[in-house]
Amino acid sequence: MASRPSLKPKPKGGKGGKKGSSAADEESTSATAVRLVKEWTTWTMKTTKVVAHYGFIPLIIVVGMNSEPKPSIAQLLSPF
Repeated sequence: MASRPSLKPKPKGGKGGKKGSSAADEESTSATAVRLVKEWTTWTMKTTKVVAHYGFIPLIIVVGMNSEPKPSIAQLLSPF
């Protein structure tokens, strides 16, 4: 009977001296940097979305209140 192949993941890297480890360290460092950039980009975009969502109407009201002629708050909020 044939044996089944192992489903365990094989360790990355190989038997290497300092030559292989420095290349692996550089790849690991660059992979970590890429991962951090992606995480920060995602966090920034989510935060920007929330700020834009909750800040748009107040921004319009503030800009409208500082314009000439000064409208009342009812005129700013009414669609007509």
